[in-house]
Amino acid sequence: MGRTVLLLWSLGPMLWQLYSSLRPTQALTGVGSGWTLDHYRQLLSAEPPFGHYLVNTALVGSSSTLLTLALAIPCAYGLSRLGQRPARQISLVVAAAAAFPAVLLFLALLEVARDWQLANNLLALSLPYAGLCLPLAVLLLRAAFREIPLELEEAALIDGLNLWQRLRWVLLPLIAPALASTALLVFIFCWNEYPIALTWLSRQELLTLAPAIARIAGSSVYTIPYGAFAAATVLGGAPMILLLLLFQRQIISGLTQGAIKG
Repeated sequence: MGRTVLLLWSLGPMLWQLYSSLRPTQALTGVGSGWTLDHYRQLLSAEPPFGHYLVNTALVGSSSTLLTLALAIPCAYGLSRLGQRPARQISLVVAAAAAFPAVLLFLALLEVARDWQLANNLLALSLPYAGLCLPLAVLLLRAAFREIPLELEEAALIDGLNLWQRLRWVLLPLIAPALASTALLVFIFCWNEYPIALTWLSRQELLTLAPAIARIAGSSVYTIPYGAFAAATVLGGAPMILLLLLFQRQIISGLTQGAIKG
């Protein structure tokens, strides 16, 4: 019984959005009844169609994830092979950076976008996104690297493998769950990020998911398009739910890897 209540409590907001997206606008405001797919047709037939925003967000999320991993892997590996005292000190600094409120960097990032002319550039969003996700990614991957016995890497070194080969053929396959969970966490952050995308992107065709949904919610002065807004949140959340369901084992395994060793 308790699990059922907890499940319904967790799924409540999603089920309500799905319900609202299938009801006519009049029914949502207390007048009328019935069911409709008009809200979804409205989104998919708009110009640009709602799927265009999903593609933009996926592009930004993929590039940000790749950049974050490319920077985090060597940092985490080097940190895991340092002596205990310097590694602990550096890890504290990285942990502080991971806990730093990103909203405090908002104005600084806005100045960077203006001075470096990065506005209205989808791939340019990868720079602040990777920077914000990098500390957490380093901490997660460092814990995974520390679980690998040094003797295994020494054996690979005796076999003649250089550093890149050891990473490529020995170390990275062993921390694959941590890599998967880290990549998914970064991708989810990029998928849901709002304030930076809102200020860096002003052209309608370049918007990512969060600012696009916000524009739908504020598209009318006199009425709130509840149905269209609900349909947009369902379409925007469905890919992430599917992704989490497909890779839930890798996420759990990656997040618990390194939980015993520091």
